[in-house]
Amino acid sequence: MKIDTGNSIRSLTTLALAVACWLVIAGNAAQAQEQASIVGTSPLYGLAGATQWLNSKPLSAKELKGKVVLVDFWTYSCINCLRSLPYIRAWADKYTESGLVVIGVHTPEFDFEKEPANVQKAVKKFGITYPVAMDSNHEIWNAFHNQYWPAHYFIDAKGKVRFEHFGEGNYAESERWIQQLLQERDKQPMPASSVDVRAEGLEAAPDMKDVRSPETYIGFSRAQHFVSQGGIRMGAEKTYVAPAHASLNDWGFEGKWVDNMQRAVLSSAGGKIYFYFHARDLHLVLGPTADGKPVRFRVTLDGQAPGENSGVDVDAQGNGVVTDLRLYQLVRQKGSVADHLFAIEFEDPGIQAFSFTFG
Repeated sequence: MKIDTGNSIRSLTTLALAVACWLVIAGNAAQAQEQASIVGTSPLYGLAGATQWLNSKPLSAKELKGKVVLVDFWTYSCINCLRSLPYIRAWADKYTESGLVVIGVHTPEFDFEKEPANVQKAVKKFGITYPVAMDSNHEIWNAFHNQYWPAHYFIDAKGKVRFEHFGEGNYAESERWIQQLLQERDKQPMPASSVDVRAEGLEAAPDMKDVRSPETYIGFSRAQHFVSQGGIRMGAEKTYVAPAHASLNDWGFEGKWVDNMQRAVLSSAGGKIYFYFHARDLHLVLGPTADGKPVRFRVTLDGQAPGENSGVDVDAQGNGVVTDLRLYQLVRQKGSVADHLFAIEFEDPGIQAFSFTFG
């Protein structure tokens, strides 16, 4: 489950950059507290803040009155959101004719997720046919006082939030909430059966009992556990040396990189990123060059090709290509989960690297 850390800060001096980093860290700690409930409130007015609608004309609180509404806050590079999508799609398919309206509110974490073309491509890729409100200015997010990706709000026919859930899971109870609200609306019993979801690839459920590595950001504003010698040079080019020693969840660069607030950009071919991790799956949010040229890469685990442990975006030899700004699954271990040193080497310059996630 992701926690929002606020808008990007631009045009800062070196001193101000350091201050900004401290403020972001302090903000993370404050936002890690449990979100206040909005059950009983009527926040659908916030839909007026959508910057664009996909799969639908603009929807309003007035038009939705009399409908049961499920609002799913998501963003397309968030693995937690992607693993929830099979259930959201299944509920939309099963209950739309009974009066349920599912609305995916796409609130971006990274700047590239504000681009309509990127979101449209993701909507098509993940088979989303229900309405999607692009919330590029976080206005709907703020109307719901939301802090998390994903977050699910279950709204009754009178427009009031009756139930809420943050993060992955709780799918059986969530479906019972939908059934309860539809039953109240129509004064008729609803079948108690649940959807049968069998997700694959990126959308497959995580192995959370054996995840010991946290989401880790590469941009300096939220970077932690960086161990390449000399630390990160904020916003300026630096030639990094591979970490000499690494403990669990440490990471580092090798080669010539520029690390900015949200992302790192490789200046010359052959650069690497290392991460010492413990989880079944390893994902990395990546993008091609700034002008859209693909970037080739090769992944290794403990210095060897991943073989049967390769993720959906690499072959058994660890080879892959970054063509779009999105989340790439690079490792999915088939056997027992253990600590491993992950490395990715980029054969072309210009790669954009944003964050690691695990599952």
